[in-house]
Amino acid sequence: MKRTSISILIACLFSPLLYAGQHDEVDSIKLSNTCPPGFEQVQGHCYLRNLYQLYPSLQNAGVGGLKTGLPALREGFTPQQIDLGRYLFFDPLLSGDGSLSCASCHHPDFGFSDGLDRSIGITGDKVKRSSPSLWNVAFLDRLFWDARATSLEEQIEGPLYSPDEMGNTEVKLVRDLNSNKTYSRLFKEAFAASVITAPQVYSALAAFEATLISLNSRYDQYAHGYHAALTQTEIEGLNIFRSFVARCAECHTPPLFTNQEIAIIGTPEPAGLPFDEGEGGWTGEPTQRGGFKVPGLRNIAATAPYMHSGHFDNLKDAVNFYNKGRGHAVPEDENLSIHWHIWEPDLSDHELDLIVAFLATLSDESLEPTIPKIVPSGLNPVGKRPAGSTN
Repeated sequence: MKRTSISILIACLFSPLLYAGQHDEVDSIKLSNTCPPGFEQVQGHCYLRNLYQLYPSLQNAGVGGLKTGLPALREGFTPQQIDLGRYLFFDPLLSGDGSLSCASCHHPDFGFSDGLDRSIGITGDKVKRSSPSLWNVAFLDRLFWDARATSLEEQIEGPLYSPDEMGNTEVKLVRDLNSNKTYSRLFKEAFAASVITAPQVYSALAAFEATLISLNSRYDQYAHGYHAALTQTEIEGLNIFRSFVARCAECHTPPLFTNQEIAIIGTPEPAGLPFDEGEGGWTGEPTQRGGFKVPGLRNIAATAPYMHSGHFDNLKDAVNFYNKGRGHAVPEDENLSIHWHIWEPDLSDHELDLIVAFLATLSDESLEPTIPKIVPSGLNPVGKRPAGSTN
């Protein structure tokens, strides 16, 4: 159901205001002067420290051995910029009517996704695609399902100003933040500027998102040499995952479990919806029609449903899609350039279960950030909860 114009007007008028009794709490908000766990502070800036940095580069790494290094990542932000980004990320003030924050669609409880097949935006309607997880987004060089953004800052502008997502405008965003004395103080501390600008907002959000690192799962412990971290069943699943029969690792390459490429795999669309052109929709290139970014699989057990349209509600069905044959779900009127890795591995039901068991070992939320108890706007942190949340 659409919001009424009156309710939107009321929300816009009162979104910057604080609830009674919260003024003192908001005034007391201070930015952290220490880096998040997993990062070392060097001359006032935060840099990731991880065992994978000891290993050779990903270049020419094939399907990614256990001790393969990581690609470059966004880092070097100050602790203050990172913590400011955390407050912004969870503050509904960033949406057009004060109802949604970034965390409404990228909630920690859902692996920084939202538990929906397709996210619900400011209008109350479902948007075109599912909400991708933000874990390890600092390493990605292309963003959105269709890979149309090449930086975190560019990606951030998309949902902020999309009329069916957060529904804001740059003018309103900057005006609301500058009219909030707590944000004015925090931005001055983080960026040494007397006036808040949109690029500062994007930079702070990018700083926070770049700290969402997940690289200490049981799989990682196994990869670093602790063999007992995985059960025999899970090791068998890993072996199938990396085999030249299943070929999962050729696209979902360790240690990020994505090769960051675009793949056309021909997943089905939800009933009644038109075919999603993916990358081909914005490039106009016919050979890219239906192409989507290969997602990372970190914390995959927490981010159901799966695929760009959320078509599969469990991992077994998602894995089995690749076992059903090349192009089996492509509409008859579509002629797609299906990725050459997609074929017919003819895995048994037991082998599919082994892969699913292995995928569960990629779970690690040990560096999950804390949701602020209060945000500078005084609005409810996160805003509207994702469907199914019990928080």
